[in-house]
Amino acid sequence: MIPITRFSVDLAPLTTALDLAGTFAFALSGAAAGVKHRLDLFGVLVLSFAAATSGGIFRDVVIGAVPPAALRELPYMAIPLAAGVVTFYWHPLVERLRHPVLLFDAAGLAFFAVSGTQKALAFHLDPLPAAMLGMVTGIGGGMARDLLVAEVPSVLRAEIYAVAALAGAGVVVLGGLAGLPSAVVTPVGIALCFLLRVAALRYGWRLPVAGGHPPASDDEPGQGPGSRGRA
Repeated sequence: MIPITRFSVDLAPLTTALDLAGTFAFALSGAAAGVKHRLDLFGVLVLSFAAATSGGIFRDVVIGAVPPAALRELPYMAIPLAAGVVTFYWHPLVERLRHPVLLFDAAGLAFFAVSGTQKALAFHLDPLPAAMLGMVTGIGGGMARDLLVAEVPSVLRAEIYAVAALAGAGVVVLGGLAGLPSAVVTPVGIALCFLLRVAALRYGWRLPVAGGHPPASDDEPGQGPGSRGRA
């Protein structure tokens, strides 16, 4: 057994806090996308809940933490529903941010990538699988959200997205192996993922795409979450 397991187990309260922060951020992104697609209240709430919990549910099922926390603990259900209602009725307040869907999506990606890696390590996964599962935890909510509004999942396109999640997850794994304190590793992992994602949006950083032609860029969150391609 590698030393990183103890590092992860000690982070249980922090992992839960990050999970809830990611749940809130992705719930806002899902709800904002639902409003932009002119869904009714029920549709907005469904999209908010799916975006907020899909990645965490997948992670928990894979590592055997069942029933998943999102279906067992009240905050994981209450937060998406509250965020959906707030966004539905007070959407102009959310829209004061320049690109709310993309910003909340980037925040949720960072929180979930780090917390997903920590929880995977706590369940004794080796470093590489733990980092991969952390990445999937981060991108799962966005994929569910995009599919529900009939869009090609953003992560399958070009702009840096999953790579940012993997970078944040990698910081957690490497920091744990190096014996660094969680108080340092966790914020660094979150910041790296978030800033890498935001920089990719700001400067148009992209991975190579099939055929050599990048997809058309679109900054408007009104076109749906992740309307700019990601990978």
